[in-house]
Amino acid sequence: MKSKILNISLICAFFLAFGAFTAKASEPEKKAEKFDAGKTAMEHITDKHEWHFLGEKVVVPLPIILYTDKGLEFFSSEKFNPEGNIYKGKYYNYSLEHDKVKVVDAEGKVDEAATKKVWDFSITQNVAGMWLSGLVLLFVFLSASAAYKKRAGKAPKGLQSFVEPVILFIRDDVALPNIGVKYERFMPLLLTVFFFILINNFFGMIPFFPGGYNLTGNIAVTFTLAFIIFLVINLNGNKYYWKHIFSPNPWWLFPIMIPVEIVGIFSKPIALMIRLFANMLAGHIVIISLISLIFIFNTIWIAPVSVGFALFIDVIEVLVVFLQAYVFTILSALFIGMAVQEHHDEAHQEVI
Repeated sequence: MKSKILNISLICAFFLAFGAFTAKASEPEKKAEKFDAGKTAMEHITDKHEWHFLGEKVVVPLPIILYTDKGLEFFSSEKFNPEGNIYKGKYYNYSLEHDKVKVVDAEGKVDEAATKKVWDFSITQNVAGMWLSGLVLLFVFLSASAAYKKRAGKAPKGLQSFVEPVILFIRDDVALPNIGVKYERFMPLLLTVFFFILINNFFGMIPFFPGGYNLTGNIAVTFTLAFIIFLVINLNGNKYYWKHIFSPNPWWLFPIMIPVEIVGIFSKPIALMIRLFANMLAGHIVIISLISLIFIFNTIWIAPVSVGFALFIDVIEVLVVFLQAYVFTILSALFIGMAVQEHHDEAHQEVI
C-alpha cells in the first residue's frame, strides 16, 4: 500500500514540476519580467474559461454562454485569446478580465452598468471537470452493478473489489453508528457525497494533467455540498430535534440556549463547507509555492530541494484526499443522525 501511495505521489509531483517548467518555457517573451509566485498560484487554483493540458502546450477553449437583457450570446472562449482581446458580440462587446467576462466599449473600457445585466452561464473548467468526474462515477458504479448481476453469488472481481469494501465501510462504520436504524434511506446520499469528493480530490492532485481543475478547492462547490446536507438535516429533523432547539432544558436558559441552537443549525454546514475548501485549497497553494521557488531563486540548483519538499507535501496530500472525503461524509452522517434519531433510540440496527 505504501509503495502504491509513493508511486501516485511521484507521478503527481512529476506532472506538477513538468507543468511548471513547460508553462514557464512557453512564454519566452516574458523572461525579463520578475516572477510573481502569488499570481502563478492564483492562476492555477482559480476557475478558467479554457482547459490547459501539459502546462500551456495544449489549450482547449470552452463555450461562453451569456444571458443578457437583450438576448442569449453563445461563442467560444477562444475569441478572448490573448486575454484582454475584445470580442464583438451580437448585443455587446466583451472582454475577459482576470477570467471574468466583462462588457466593454469600443476602446476596451469596462462598462460596469452593462456588465451587471449579463448573467454568465459559461462552461468553465470546473464545470467540465465536474462532468468528467460524473462520467467516471457512472462508469465505476454501472460497471460494478453489471458485474454483480453477471457474477451473482461469486467473489467480487475488478471494480467490485474496490467498490464493495468502501460501500461496506461507509455503511458499517459511518452511516449505521451515527444515524442508527434509519441509516438505509441516507446511504445513497452519503455514498454519492463520499465518492464525488474522493474522485475530485484525486483529480485535483494532478494540476497540469488532465486539465488541472480544482473543484473541491472552490468554495461555491463546497457551499453547494454543504447546503444539500443542510436541507437533508432540517427537512428530516423529527420533533425531538426541533424540541431540543426551541425548548431546551432547563427553561430558564431559553434566552441563551435558543439563539445558540439556532446559530448551531447554520454553523454545522458552514463547518463542512470551510473544512473541505480550506484543506484542499491550502494543499494546492503549498505545492505550487514550493515549485515556484525554482523561479524565485532563478536557478536550477534549487530544483532538487523544491521538488523534494513538493513530493513530501504530495504524499501527505494523497492521505488528505481520502481523509477529507471521509471527514465530510462522517460529519454529514453525524449531523443527520442528530436530527433523525428518536429520543429513546439507543440501539443500532443489526446488519445481517
